[in-house]
Amino acid sequence: MSVSSISPQELHDRAKNDPSIELIDVRTPAEYREVHATMARNVPLDGLKPEDLTGEHSEDQPLYFICRSGSRGSKACEAMASSGFDNAVNVEGGTLAWESADLPVVRGQKTMSLERQVRIAAGSLVVLGAVLALAVHPYFVGLSAFVGAGLVFAGITDTCGMGMLISKMPWNQVSANASEDSIDNSPVDQPAET
Repeated sequence: MSVSSISPQELHDRAKNDPSIELIDVRTPAEYREVHATMARNVPLDGLKPEDLTGEHSEDQPLYFICRSGSRGSKACEAMASSGFDNAVNVEGGTLAWESADLPVVRGQKTMSLERQVRIAAGSLVVLGAVLALAVHPYFVGLSAFVGAGLVFAGITDTCGMGMLISKMPWNQVSANASEDSIDNSPVDQPAET
């Protein structure tokens, strides 16, 4: 299935002329809280209900989706298309590209990226499996093999079960009060230093 896309700069330029443009950020609330395009609102991918969005949005106007780098935004567009809404558009390169283009963002509390959390968890489980296989019983090597197979599956299908599980952890959740208190609502015109 082919997904329509738009560059961050082109979307920003369109939004200057049309304030009714709607941009949906499908990252986790913690990722959204850290940094997001000023015009974006958060609807996490795992809670995306196309029927809710189409009910409040006109089908003749595109609905734009953004994530960290473009993958989850593309999945959101596919979900919308599967529900019969054919006017979903993915922002190329996601929030990373938005920042790189020096477009306005809102910055909040810094958090560890979901991708980094998955790498730490997967690496820890592989090391744990290897150590237990050497120290306790050789069958523990199965833990390392299971994680390795899961990573191969994630790479092939572009779906990460461990990432979905980690996104549900308490440290990745944001309460309504915490998100309002921790976000600096002033737009920032320059990307963060890396």
